[in-house]
Amino acid sequence: MLCPSSVLSYATKSSTKQWIARQARDPYIKQRNTPTLSRAPGGPLAAWRSRAAFKLVQLDEKYNFLSPLDVRVVVDLGASPGGWSQVAARKLGWPMQPNLRQDSSSLSPYADEMWSPDAAPTPPLNRGRGPVIALDLLPMAPITGVQFIQGDLFAPDTELLLRNLIKQHTLHDPDPRADVVLCDMAANSTGNDIRDIESSLTICTSVFAFAKRHLRTAESSGREFGGVLLMKHFVHPLLAAFRHELVQHFADVRYVKPAASRTESKEAYYLCRGWKG
Repeated sequence: MLCPSSVLSYATKSSTKQWIARQARDPYIKQRNTPTLSRAPGGPLAAWRSRAAFKLVQLDEKYNFLSPLDVRVVVDLGASPGGWSQVAARKLGWPMQPNLRQDSSSLSPYADEMWSPDAAPTPPLNRGRGPVIALDLLPMAPITGVQFIQGDLFAPDTELLLRNLIKQHTLHDPDPRADVVLCDMAANSTGNDIRDIESSLTICTSVFAFAKRHLRTAESSGREFGGVLLMKHFVHPLLAAFRHELVQHFADVRYVKPAASRTESKEAYYLCRGWKG
């Protein structure tokens, strides 16, 4: 008979083998590592940093919330390692290549690189029409068009930094706001479903509170579905009341699960469009 330690060792090895096999079969893992041409002429090849990038690509292809030309400031909460920030930056017109000019911890705006709608009808290929402002507790390597803050969303000083960056990029706006707020953040799993769901709800509530303070309204954007919040949640009846609160504040709230999300995963997203303020 196997001793408990032997059983645990066998189970661990079996689980590891299953994980490796799943990774090998996963088409998005393979695509993630396939180089993608930069939009900059003569630019280098680049690849998405994470599998999660495909989720945002698929959602934007279907709902078109990052591509409108009036979308100029995107906030990405829980950004590291940077897959969503890469996608958002590219949708804003930035070339897909490492940012070699600016340290990832710098808070300086891209004033010399920013496109102005008064100067040209469309941004040039090597410039974006606005920044992605990214936040995470973990470090993140630089990305062109992305300004990164390593910090805790729940800390007041961090929100002040985020607010100041939004202001820097909306200098001519009397009410500076972000056009889109993204959040693919999730707490570390504890194995306790109730505790994990509560952690997910805490994150969702905090992100929604941030959006309330910093998201542009549909009215000010001039579009019915302007002012967008996209955030991850884990499916559970406890979140029904939270969804009801979202419905009261947005013109359209959808439960979405992109094809790139694993079918066995409980993760899904709330896509909230048309912020009413």
